Amino acid sequence: MQTNNLGDYLVNLSMSKWIVILLLMCGLQLKAQRRPTIKNGLENFVAANTIYPMYALDNCIQGVVEVAFKIDREGKVTYATVTRGVGADLDAEALRLIKLTSGKWTLPNGYDTTFLVRSPMKFSLRGYGCEEMNPASMGLAIKNYADEMASLSKIANFYRNVEQGIENFITEDKIVSLKADLGIDDDYLDRKIRIGERKIAQGDLQSACEDFKFVKYMGSTKADQLLAKYCK
Repeated sequence: MQTNNLGDYLVNLSMSKWIVILLLMCGLQLKAQRRPTIKNGLENFVAANTIYPMYALDNCIQGVVEVAFKIDREGKVTYATVTRGVGADLDAEALRLIKLTSGKWTLPNGYDTTFLVRSPMKFSLRGYGCEEMNPASMGLAIKNYADEMASLSKIANFYRNVEQGIENFITEDKIVSLKADLGIDDDYLDRKIRIGERKIAQGDLQSACEDFKFVKYMGSTKADQLLAKYCK
């Protein structure tokens, strides 16, 4: 009698373990189903809307950027940050794309709007001669990005001071020389303007205006009409 009771106990214990496992699996499945969705999926959205940034494109910078973000009940992105980046201006493009999804998300019933969605976004270049790129060269380009941004900031501050009538402590000859060293010529600025125009077509006015202002503060009037039209 005692043996049978022990056997029944072991059988019941085993069944209980399986029930717990099944409940956990169902819970995980329900949790996965409760994630917000976007038409055709985020991966396709990224592929269709990526505007590869100039520095990353010119230096064959590729990789996966993870962005964490929150969505409100209207499907709008209320917060977004890069949690794992590649470096250079590719991280900013990943963040821009997530912000571009704002208002396009569908939320399941009872969705917790405080939940932080984490999404990896893959960026790769094909047909740009980057297939044989040495990873060390890409790493060096990422390392040099901060120095280039500091030089661009120096140029922009110079022309902002000129606009505001503030005295500069560096001559324009040195600024012109610095621009030449960085390759800031008409072709470069035209590329920047075309990128801004593509962003306008996507409805991303804020980022487009940043590109047009960049052109202005490189000492050029090329984007002045676009600034007047879109960035008042």
